[in-house]
Amino acid sequence: MTLPPPPGHRPLPTLAVALALALAAAVSLGLARFSYALLLPPMRTDLGWSYLTAGAMNTVNAAGYLAGALFTPMALRRFDARRVLLSGGASAAVLLIGHGLVTGDAALYALRLLTGIASAATFVGGGLLAARLASQGEPRAAGLVLGIYYGGTGVGIVVSALLVPMLSARPTPHAWQQAWIALGVAALAATWLTALATRALEPGSVARSARTAFEWPRFLFGLASYFMFGLGYIGYMTFVVTLLREQHLGDGLITAFYAVLGLAVIGSSWLWAGLLQRQRGGGAMRLLNALLAVATVLPVWSAHPVAVFASGLLFGAVFLSVVASTTALVRHNAPPAAWPAGISAFTIVFAAGQIVGPTLVGWVADGAGGLRTGLACSAAVLLLGALLAWGQRPLTPPA
Repeated sequence: MTLPPPPGHRPLPTLAVALALALAAAVSLGLARFSYALLLPPMRTDLGWSYLTAGAMNTVNAAGYLAGALFTPMALRRFDARRVLLSGGASAAVLLIGHGLVTGDAALYALRLLTGIASAATFVGGGLLAARLASQGEPRAAGLVLGIYYGGTGVGIVVSALLVPMLSARPTPHAWQQAWIALGVAALAATWLTALATRALEPGSVARSARTAFEWPRFLFGLASYFMFGLGYIGYMTFVVTLLREQHLGDGLITAFYAVLGLAVIGSSWLWAGLLQRQRGGGAMRLLNALLAVATVLPVWSAHPVAVFASGLLFGAVFLSVVASTTALVRHNAPPAAWPAGISAFTIVFAAGQIVGPTLVGWVADGAGGLRTGLACSAAVLLLGALLAWGQRPLTPPA
């Protein structure tokens, strides 16, 4: 399985290209979004934030992601997907460095918004390239290619777990700023590696077919389920580290927990590859959302390290595979010319759910319920997403 190289370059194996694309997912979600869970506790302490403000920072980021998801299809009509991916990755890296240069809430809100826009461009562009890459190789490997791309987010989570606690714990004013800068440098390095390894995906090598409309009513249950996923999972990824600190887990255990979660995301590429290839309807989304509900409620039930690590392991092994399942759903049930619009449609509802999720959990947590009640609400939303996915049946792509 290889791709034809551009002039002057040797071909790279398809899975090697998928690994390079996975670094884009590491930037757009792992470094640019999920690192915030580790940065939230020191920033909240230093800047005197309420839970509502802390959640609103992620809500603004999700709003930017929604804006980026709405804008990206227009960009893809003018530019090839690789250019969109790399432009978004480089922009996200520079914006992450910018987080380390300010302390005011207004500036941080603006940076989180712009980072969300850039992240969406990277993620949608990379998802489209991954779908095309999956269609070029052996059918049995298609699910693995998609899983590798989305599982790349775990690389960003692991890097965040290694960098953020170490840098933000330094006895210097606003030590968390150093962590943001380090994440931005890591994002620049990852984007550079993606650029080097994906040169065979230039427009001349991967032809862009004429775009056709995506018939979203045929995917209504899948879209509704994915909205609930976006609404439910983001509460966990925003506040779980803060909850563990409130439950008096040590810094070393929390760092290990987040690293285990990231490693499980990477492993999910292989764990669910067969499921993504076999399930042509909403079966994968149904199972994975139900498992996420269990993972989310575990630290609510018990603060014992066994329950906490079981939660992180299960959550990490599942949540990015829900994202991969939507690309698989589009690839199985829509013609290739509709893939850009289809992937963008799912990204839009995903982003819309993420806008509401952090603020909702923060609002509940600021009330009498606390974070445990907020995460219990997230688990209930994920279970509703599993029920909605039951209605998404396999479709025959329109002629």
